[in-house]
Amino acid sequence: MAAGRLTAWLSRSSGLGRGGMIGGRVTLALDPLALRRLGRERTVVLVTGTNGKTTTSLMLTRALETLAEVAANSDGANMPDGILAALTARPDAPYAVLEVDETYLPWVAGQVRPAVLVLLNLSRDQLDRVGEVRATERDLRAAVEKLPGTVVVANCDDVLVTSAASVAAKAVWVSVGRRWTGDSTACPRCEGRIETRGRHWGCACGLARPEPGWTLDGDLVGTPGGRQVDLDLRLPGDANRANAALALAAAHRLGVPPHTAAGRLRTITDIGGRYRTIRRSRHSVRLMLAKNPAGWVETLRVLDEDTPVVVAVNAQEADGRDLSWLWDVHFERLRGRQVVVTGERGADLSVRLCYAEVAHWAEPDPVTAIDALPPGAVELVANYTAFRDLVGRLPGG
Repeated sequence: MAAGRLTAWLSRSSGLGRGGMIGGRVTLALDPLALRRLGRERTVVLVTGTNGKTTTSLMLTRALETLAEVAANSDGANMPDGILAALTARPDAPYAVLEVDETYLPWVAGQVRPAVLVLLNLSRDQLDRVGEVRATERDLRAAVEKLPGTVVVANCDDVLVTSAASVAAKAVWVSVGRRWTGDSTACPRCEGRIETRGRHWGCACGLARPEPGWTLDGDLVGTPGGRQVDLDLRLPGDANRANAALALAAAHRLGVPPHTAAGRLRTITDIGGRYRTIRRSRHSVRLMLAKNPAGWVETLRVLDEDTPVVVAVNAQEADGRDLSWLWDVHFERLRGRQVVVTGERGADLSVRLCYAEVAHWAEPDPVTAIDALPPGAVELVANYTAFRDLVGRLPGG
């Protein structure tokens, strides 16, 4: 642990990085059982899913801080190295809230044996790294079966999540609605057709939507006791309200009353720079992150209709190098706006927008793209590394 902390400090001090990964990597190299040791004697919550992990984890952390100190990988480093670094940074914290990449969830869960596992959603993402989403569902289902002492808080409106969580010994079902259905038209168990009627769905094989104990309806979350909690979040969009509902259910299981947790969630105004508005010269720029088709669906819904949009796309290792997902995003929603495309793969994005009949122009440098627009508000939407690099160049980044 000391070696890991020293390495992380050296990384930060030399400007090579934030230290969130390298410190954990050194600790694991010296002690392969370090994660198991550091997770022992704590109440651990794991959060996984394709979208919303960082947001939901921060929400849970804020809620559990009303009980005691919490160790958390709030910088989004959600692979074993980053998770270990977060635990090392706060070795005495009685609680830990850890977001975990879906691919690594089975191994991490086997090490820390979580008290609560939160399953948010599952959809296609980084096909070149993660692979087909149904394979991910099968891996998660097998992991859940090996956690008889874990309470699984799961989104019952997501077909793949329900399939994975239905084998849990103890499940808490939360209804948050469905907006992305592109990966749930066929049953993950038998490949039969999923029949949908309103919020209810089911397959002839017997897999069907469970009855939820928690229900999101607009800004209100219905609890198992029949009471309603008004979220009144400062974060925009249905996706963040869905994350909040799942966070409330998980926090309640650990002893935080829903109204208390909701009050803590209202203190969150941005997530690692996302949703923040910054001033740059003549422009007011709102920063948005979208990494995969389901995430883009939610992000495009919350863009202001009268505001110019800068869209930045990279395809580095952390983004996934396969850009086929561009054709799953309904970019047609951008028709009629001022749109600038940028980023390392701006040309690929430009081709997609041409087929979507979205008028636009290209500017290789994202900051120059912002400056090229008329004075006033700008919506900036970028995928992972494009967002990270751009935030570092803008004021307050």
